[in-house]
Amino acid sequence: MNKSSSILKKASEYLLTFLVILTLNFFIPRLMPGDPFIFLSSSEGQVTITYSEEQIAKYKAYYGLDKPMIVQYTSYLANLLQGNIGYSIYYNNSVLSVIGKRVIWTVSIVLAAIFISCLIGTVLGSLSAWYRNGTFDKVLYSFIIAISEIPAFLIGIMFLFILAAKLGWFPLSGGIKTFANYSNSVEKITDILHHAFLPVLTLSIVRLGEFYLLSRNSMIAVLTKDYMRTARAKGLHNKRIIFRHALKNALLPIVTRVFLSLGAVFSGAILVENVFNYPGVGRLMREAVMVRDYVLIQGIFLFVAVTVLTMNLLADIIYRRLDPRVN
Repeated sequence: MNKSSSILKKASEYLLTFLVILTLNFFIPRLMPGDPFIFLSSSEGQVTITYSEEQIAKYKAYYGLDKPMIVQYTSYLANLLQGNIGYSIYYNNSVLSVIGKRVIWTVSIVLAAIFISCLIGTVLGSLSAWYRNGTFDKVLYSFIIAISEIPAFLIGIMFLFILAAKLGWFPLSGGIKTFANYSNSVEKITDILHHAFLPVLTLSIVRLGEFYLLSRNSMIAVLTKDYMRTARAKGLHNKRIIFRHALKNALLPIVTRVFLSLGAVFSGAILVENVFNYPGVGRLMREAVMVRDYVLIQGIFLFVAVTVLTMNLLADIIYRRLDPRVN
């Protein structure tokens, strides 16, 4: 298969996947029980009808929800082609604007969690591979495998109860102090970091296992190479052998995994943000589901889906760039 055919095939796969996502993105919110205008003035899903039948019919006509499903679907696709992903029924604002105000909170904790989990997981995996089958390796391997099996929301709840509620080291919820008056920017940034610490810690622990295992397996394969035996024969220090020679040649799958993990961490952040009541896209999704805001739910799902697909595409491109053996 030549290069142009490979690119065309890959583009077709992503296009088909995106079309399926758009279709599911449209129909799933509308198949949910409930009505956006029943919940429009309610809180946390409490049923409160504040509109008459005539007013509800008027709003449905305004948002196009009274039309046949197929007509709504074609209209949805046409608007997407024009860059219009809709207008939030509940927040009375454009979906792009609503998501834009929340996405910076989610992106910040996701990037921080990926960096921390990748750094710590790679270092621990490298050390574990060097001391393979030793006590250090066995204990560390068992511990990381055990914590990797715990769901993110359970780890978050544990931190919330112990570190926030019991010890009072961190805030119980939110991304910043309410109605706080900061004397300078440093004080504000410190407060934001203080609120973000537990969500970042939770996401980092959840993703630590995959980077540890990937780094360990990759390093074990590299350490059996002839040039590694030569490095040991030269009497080089263990630290130099591990982090300068071995790790350098074992980084390819780790770099690829970073981009693949970004999509997964975005999905995991949805649960974690709700545990800590963090003002990101995850909490926004819960609020949108509670009030049956179809348009906003579609926008959030689309944002997450595009993020995952983009990260997968970047991982594929970077892997091909870094490894000349891949066509």
